[in-house]
Amino acid sequence: MGSSNSTLSKIPNVEDLMEETGFTPAHIVRLYDRFDSLDKEKKGHLGQQDFGAVKELALNPIGDRIIGAFFSSGQETVDFPSFVRILAHFRPADPDRPRNLPEPVNSRTSKLRFAFQLYDQDKDGKISRAELLQVLRSMLEMQVTEEQLESIAERTIQEADLDKDDAISFEEFRKSLEKVNIDHKMSIRFLR
Repeated sequence: MGSSNSTLSKIPNVEDLMEETGFTPAHIVRLYDRFDSLDKEKKGHLGQQDFGAVKELALNPIGDRIIGAFFSSGQETVDFPSFVRILAHFRPADPDRPRNLPEPVNSRTSKLRFAFQLYDQDKDGKISRAELLQVLRSMLEMQVTEEQLESIAERTIQEADLDKDDAISFEEFRKSLEKVNIDHKMSIRFLR
């Protein structure tokens, strides 16, 4: 426990970070160790190339988009608190959380917003057919023909596009995923 406390004492505003993200002290220590192991040059921040060492991201067909989500527009590095805030999206939701508190970063809506931004690459608030096709190509690669990809994209837009503007807004995205267990699909359970 002594090393955990010394690790926590190295992190500025750690109490605020834990309150904001819902991570326990043990989670924060594990995340700090992971951050530290990715920060090979001990700069105190990570660049996009540092995330290449994460095997799961390197193997993920949309890993570059997931990595990109760690960085705000024009931002080239991410510090530890920002790293923790992004990973908090993947924390399982707390079913016993009081409803009168502000919406946590790992809520269903926040997880959906995070997923939505992986598709909405031009950040215009809509997923266009071209953006959807780009993600489908990345995910399905050689498994299907271009014609099949276009058919999937067309069907997806037709089913989700309630206002018929030929794109999917966040609200349409949210509605189309109402029956999907997002907490299960977007949670990292290794942080016990």
